[in-house]
Amino acid sequence: MFKVILLAVMLAGALPAAVAADGAQLYGQHCAACHGLHGEGGVGVPLALPDFLSTADDDFLRKTLRNGRPGRVMPAFRSLADAEVEAIVGHLRSFAKPDAPAARAPSSARVHGDVEKGRALFAQHCAACHGANGEGGHGTGVTFSRPRDLPIMPPALNNAGFLAAASDAMIKATLMRGREGTPMISYLDQGLSEQDINNIVAFVRSFEASAPAQPPPLDEPMILEAESSYSLEETVENMKRAAIGKNFRLIREQRLEHGFFPEGEENAKQVIVYFCNFNFINQALSLDPRVGLFLPCRVTVVEQDGVVKVLSINPKHLSALYNNRELDAACDEMTELYEGILEEATL
Repeated sequence: MFKVILLAVMLAGALPAAVAADGAQLYGQHCAACHGLHGEGGVGVPLALPDFLSTADDDFLRKTLRNGRPGRVMPAFRSLADAEVEAIVGHLRSFAKPDAPAARAPSSARVHGDVEKGRALFAQHCAACHGANGEGGHGTGVTFSRPRDLPIMPPALNNAGFLAAASDAMIKATLMRGREGTPMISYLDQGLSEQDINNIVAFVRSFEASAPAQPPPLDEPMILEAESSYSLEETVENMKRAAIGKNFRLIREQRLEHGFFPEGEENAKQVIVYFCNFNFINQALSLDPRVGLFLPCRVTVVEQDGVVKVLSINPKHLSALYNNRELDAACDEMTELYEGILEEATL
C-alpha cells in the first residue's frame, strides 16, 4: 500500500513538468507558425507582450483557442481536448517575465456606461486604428518587411470571437493601461476619465448586436480543371498567350518533374507554366503573406492516354482555409482569372 501511495505522489509531482512539455509541443504544432516560437508575433499578433499577458485572463485565452476570430486569420481549434487547451494556455503564461504583474482573475461583471457617449469617444480616439465600425486593421499580424500603416494589426472589435472571449473588465483594463510596444496607449494618460472609458467599453459591447457571423464554408473544388482539344504543345502555347492577355508576365516553363529526376528523364507530357502579375501579388501579400505559398501563379498541362488536361489550384478553396475575410475578394478575382485563362487556352 505504501508503495502505491508513494508512486501516486511521485506521479503527481511529475505532472506539472509533463503538462508544460505538452503545452510547448502543442503550441509549436498549432500556434508558433503564426505567433512565433516565443510569442514574438508574425502572421499572428504577438502574445508575449507583458501588457497583453497581464490583462488577458485564462478564460479569454481558452475561448480564443476554441472560437478563433471568424474571418480574421485566427482559426478555431475546436478539435483540441480540454487538457490540450489548458496546456497551451499554461505555456502562454510561461512567456511572462518573472517580475510581470499576474494576469487578472476572470470577471463576468458588466461595465456600465453610456453607449452613445461611448460612440462619440470611440470615433475620436479608437476608430483611426480599429475602424469606424470596429472592423479592425488591414492585413495580418506584425510588420516585418511588409508595408503597413501600423506595426501591429489592430484587432477587430466587432468580431464575434473577440466579443465572446473578452470580458468587459479586460477591455476596460486595456483602455486604461494600454499595451506597451504597440500603438495602443493608455487613455487615462491621455486625459480620459474612468467614466469615459466605461462609456467606450459599453459601445464596444454594443457590437454584439451587429457582429458579422462566420460565413458558411465555400463548397469549392481544390483544383480547377479543363480538357483541351489541342495537343500538349499547342495547349502550352495557348496558355502563355492567355496569361499575357490577362496582364500577366511569363516567368518560366518547365517539366513538372524538374528537380526530381535527372535532366532528360522527366516526363515530357507534364509541363508547368509560371506567370505573374506583380501588382496583384503585392496587394495580396499585404493582405496575407501566406498567399506566397501558392504564388507565383502556375498552371499545369498534362497529357495522359491521349487526353490533354489543364489544371490549376483554386484560390477560392484556399481562401476558405485562410480564414481571412479581407483575402476573399482577392481570391475570388484570382479564381476568375484562372478560369478565364483555362477557358481561352482550351477552347
